[in-house]
Amino acid sequence: MGRSFLGSLANAAGSFRSAAPPVPFTSRAQSYGIFGSNRSAEGQMRAMSAVGTLFAIVDRTSNATALVDWKLYRKAKSGRDEDRVEVTSHAALDLWNKPNPFMPRQEFVESSTQHYDLTGETEWVIARRPGVSIPLEMWPVRPDRMTPVPDRERFLKGWIYTSPDGEQIPLELDQVIQLRRPNPMDPYRGLSPILSILPDLDTSRYAAEWSRAFFINSAQPGGILQFDQRLSDSQFDELRDRWAEQHKGVANAHRVAILEQGKWIDRTISQRDMQFVELRGATADRVREAYGISKTAIGDFEDINRASALAAKSWFAEQQTVPRLERIKAALNFELLPMYGATAQGLEFDYCDPVPADPETEAATLTARANAAAALRTAGWDPAGILSAVGLPEIPYAGAPAAPAGPSAWADAVAGLVGEGIENAQRWVVKITDDGDTCHNCREQAGRTYKNRKQAYEDYPGGEGYVRCEGVQYGNACRCKVVKRGRKGEGE
Repeated sequence: MGRSFLGSLANAAGSFRSAAPPVPFTSRAQSYGIFGSNRSAEGQMRAMSAVGTLFAIVDRTSNATALVDWKLYRKAKSGRDEDRVEVTSHAALDLWNKPNPFMPRQEFVESSTQHYDLTGETEWVIARRPGVSIPLEMWPVRPDRMTPVPDRERFLKGWIYTSPDGEQIPLELDQVIQLRRPNPMDPYRGLSPILSILPDLDTSRYAAEWSRAFFINSAQPGGILQFDQRLSDSQFDELRDRWAEQHKGVANAHRVAILEQGKWIDRTISQRDMQFVELRGATADRVREAYGISKTAIGDFEDINRASALAAKSWFAEQQTVPRLERIKAALNFELLPMYGATAQGLEFDYCDPVPADPETEAATLTARANAAAALRTAGWDPAGILSAVGLPEIPYAGAPAAPAGPSAWADAVAGLVGEGIENAQRWVVKITDDGDTCHNCREQAGRTYKNRKQAYEDYPGGEGYVRCEGVQYGNACRCKVVKRGRKGEGE
């Protein structure tokens, strides 16, 4: 944020400058805690660039959340989402699509989600201009620069923003929107998964640094040079320089050390003894567990097929992306939109569902809806409203079929929209009983197929008795009928 923006915030909050200085509600201000790990919000954010597994997780979740599209709707009286009307022009929609002059919505959401995943919270600062009550800009700010000001009566009095140069700017409640993962120990701040894996993150970082030092320092275990007598300063400096010159660096690995005096004592263990590969793998597992992320979500596709990959994609969207979107949706609808007053009455933001559709589920749902529509038509309901009632697209209604029709006939017509596969499964075939009373015309019909029930029943009213059967003239029953074929072509 530039100085002009900070100045506008300070001017807008001039009446708030008399507030008491912020009092940390918890030990969040402490820079270091157990195991020597940095427990501050700044330390949590820096961890993203220090551990590869953590970087991959935060990068995937923030990108997936930022790529989802958003729409503004006017709520329907029925309360159903499908009856809402999309609003394409509104100041709140313009702000959400372009939160500030330097960030499109995607970058704004990605930055906010990074803060949320790393620290358990993210704050949006609202900027206004003198004489303008509606929000004009939104900025995602670092959580470590935001301090809540508790209040005994109102719970929260406001916020203090600390700029990079140390200036403290007080902010009113309507100038900050906070999204957070609830912290059971602190109602003012969020809870970061990183706090539960600090020792594991340190282990991963130290293991990487030790491996790097292993190769830089001769790729040899450390040890002790022991002398029987004390060395003078000049002798010590000469020994140190000569040792570094001959043995430091990967190129000098495994060179034989020649000592004029003293002896070498090995004091360390080998890479094999340390089992760094297993150690770093175990650390990666702990990080994924804290965030509830599977291996496939961060690009590990070992032992995976297409079916499991699609399932993993749906799971990630449902369990990781949607919860983050729901927090953003709540902030937009319950905190941002009310700032626009009467013009936002009855409006709500909503995101486009990121969960991919399951083809098998869609096909089964369509078939079930077609059967439901057929049952309603048979029961005598008006065809004009049946399709919308069961959730099918509107199609022109040409009237009831000429031949007798039951629920299955109407279902055949509607389900034909699914595609050629279902259409083939609903074709009809002629079956005959070939004996001495079978006429010539019926024998020629054996195996004939019809595209649908309507065509078949034109030659076989009711499904039995060929209209051109010659045996009927002599009092014999027709020897053929039509039956629906199965998916593999056989009669049922």
